[in-house]
Amino acid sequence: MFKILQKTLRAGTVTQPYPDTAAKLASGFRGLPEFDLANWRDARPAADACPTGAIAVTDAGSLRTVTVDYGRCILCGECVTATPEGAVRMGKRFEAAAADREALLISAGYTIDEEGRQIHLVRAAAPDNGQETGRELASEIHRVLGRSLAIREVDAGSCNGCELEIVALNNPVHDIERLGIHFVASPRHADMLLVTGPVTRNMELALRKTYDATPDPKLVVAVGACGISGGIFGTNYATRGGVDQVIPVDVYIPGCPPRPEALLFGILMAVGRLRHRR
Repeated sequence: MFKILQKTLRAGTVTQPYPDTAAKLASGFRGLPEFDLANWRDARPAADACPTGAIAVTDAGSLRTVTVDYGRCILCGECVTATPEGAVRMGKRFEAAAADREALLISAGYTIDEEGRQIHLVRAAAPDNGQETGRELASEIHRVLGRSLAIREVDAGSCNGCELEIVALNNPVHDIERLGIHFVASPRHADMLLVTGPVTRNMELALRKTYDATPDPKLVVAVGACGISGGIFGTNYATRGGVDQVIPVDVYIPGCPPRPEALLFGILMAVGRLRHRR
């Protein structure tokens, strides 16, 4: 017992203070890809290499429209490899949760030459979801829910990658309960549903029943590329695709999988919306 106490004292406080301060990122951390739209000479190789169709290219005469969907991105980095001029790189941004699905889209228009090379950037629209800071959202959760938030996690068909990150929210490093957030076993006790994975046909009815069993007012957060769009699995005979194809979604958290801080950011963003629904 004495040795355990000694080890505890030597370790000190391991809990990260995020969102009160910036998250500590590892040197090799891979966040969402970043695009230098003005210097992107040809988006076609990146679009061809993307395994989930997160990058789409549409040509109409001398004009080209390029759309990037962070809700489909699995952070594989294939777009970076296919873009030798360096216009695409893997960044470290993870605070990308959005209350609007359209806010996860980037679009750009180009004029193109006869060989299909992009000549001039005509327009560009980056996502703007009006996110508040983590500190403001942390205070919002206390004000609206009386210092508590009960979450029921639902695996609708994921690979368990998102589940590993969700479990990490409860470890001593992230300690989500310090913010008054805890996970419950029954949807009847929950304020929020945290849903992962593409919704498989076998889980569709279970997800609907879970949603119906959750008392109002309730929130739904779609986790990861699969929860947002179906991700690498897409929509097929076995899956319905994203969570919003089955039940309403309040916040989307991109990533594959999203790191614990990204999950916490999205959860706090969802609570910020609860005020308006009440």
